[in-house]
Amino acid sequence: MSVNAKHIATFLLGAAAGVALNKYLQTEEGEKTLADLKDKASQLKTEAEGAIDKAPEYFEKLKTEGAAALKEQFPDIEKFLQDLMGGIKPTTGAEEVK
Repeated sequence: MSVNAKHIATFLLGAAAGVALNKYLQTEEGEKTLADLKDKASQLKTEAEGAIDKAPEYFEKLKTEGAAALKEQFPDIEKFLQDLMGGIKPTTGAEEVK
């Protein structure tokens, strides 16, 4: 891969942006912005951990309420699924599929 003027310009632009960001973060306003970002990241982490803790009970509730709603809307769904699944013959893997 050859390096052309476009690559050099992109590198220089990135380096200049990095220097500018470093200078900004060393100011009082930059330090405040960085502290705000750290606080927000901490809040998001706490929310994510809470969501992970609640996930099993949420999915269990979804499973039971979803099954009840499905049975309510489609009363014959259990028979239909049993007929459908009963018609499928399991393969052992040793059989050749034609």
